[in-house]
Amino acid sequence: MSEPFLSLGPFQGITDAPFRNVFKRHFGGIDKFYTPFFTGIHKEEHAKNLQGEEIDPRCNDVETLTPQILSTDAEEILRFAKQCKALGYKEINLNMGCPFPRVANKKRGCGLLPYPDMVEAMLERVFEEIDIKFSVKCRLGYYSPEEIEAILPIFNRFPLSELIIHPRIGKQLYKGEADVERFKALIPYINAPLVYNGDIVSVKSFRRIQKTINNNPSTGSGTFNRQPVNQYMLGRGILANPFLAEDIRRDASNASERTKRLHAYVIDLYEDRLRHAGGSPKVLGRMKELWSYLMNSFEEPQVVWRKIKKINALREYEEAVEELFRNECLSLPVFS
Repeated sequence: MSEPFLSLGPFQGITDAPFRNVFKRHFGGIDKFYTPFFTGIHKEEHAKNLQGEEIDPRCNDVETLTPQILSTDAEEILRFAKQCKALGYKEINLNMGCPFPRVANKKRGCGLLPYPDMVEAMLERVFEEIDIKFSVKCRLGYYSPEEIEAILPIFNRFPLSELIIHPRIGKQLYKGEADVERFKALIPYINAPLVYNGDIVSVKSFRRIQKTINNNPSTGSGTFNRQPVNQYMLGRGILANPFLAEDIRRDASNASERTKRLHAYVIDLYEDRLRHAGGSPKVLGRMKELWSYLMNSFEEPQVVWRKIKKINALREYEEAVEELFRNECLSLPVFS
C-alpha cells in the first residue's frame, strides 16, 4: 500500500493559525490541515471573522489548509465558499461532526444527522452554485449509528471532494471506542473519497485500524468499487504525541532529539502566542488546553498536569515548563 495521506483535524481553541505554523516548523508528516470551524458569516463580502490571520493567506499555506464552517444555512455556506475562494483556498469543509450539546442541540454539527431532509435541502442549494471543492466531516449519527444510513444516499448524490467519518455517535462525545468495523461496513456504500478519523493514538493503533479497514474488504450490497482507504485524519493522538505522523511514516528520531524538539516546539508556540496576544496572560488558557493532551508525552502525565493546571502567571508557566523538561522523562515511543 502507498504512503498514507495524513491530515490534522481541527480543535477549537488549539489548532489555530499560530499552532499550525509552529507545528509545521517543528514536525513533519502532515499533508493537510483544517481550520477550527467558522460560523456567523453574515455579510455577502468581507465578513469580519474572515479578515484575521486565522484565514489570511499571508499567514497560511492555502495549498495545505482547508477552512471549515459550522452551519445549516446553505446561503451562509455559499458566502463562506465565495470568500474563501477569493482568498485563494481550493476547498471548504462542512462540520457535521461536532458532538458537543451546545452545538448539537441547535441541529448543528452532528446534531444535524438525524434530519436527512434538512441535509438534502441544504446540499441541493449549496451545489446549485458552489464553485469550490466541498467536503464533509461527520459521525455515524447523533443518537444512533444507524442515522448515517439515511444520510449516505444523500451524500452520494453530490460530488463531495471527500467524506471524513469519525465512527462514533454524538452522544458518546469521545467515550468508548471508535467503531472501526462499522466504518469498514459502510465503505461499499460511499461514493466520495473517504477519510477515516478516530482513536489513532499510536503507530500500533494506526496499523491495527488500517489493517481492519482494508483487509478482506466488506462488499455487502454496495455498488461502489474503490481502492483501499488510505487517507486518515489524526486528532487527539497527535496533540498528545506531535511525532505521531512522522512515526507512522517511519521517520524516526532518538529520545534525546525528541526531548529537544518537543521542548523547542513548546517554547516556540508559547512565545508566538504571547506575541499575538501582546503579552497577555490569556495565552495560558490555550497552552493549558494543549498540555491537557501533551502531558501524555511524559512518563508521569498526572504529575505534569498537576504542575501546569494550577498556574496563573506567565513567569510561573515559564519556570514550570523548564522544570518539566529538566526533570520529567518523555514516554514518546518510536514506532509504537
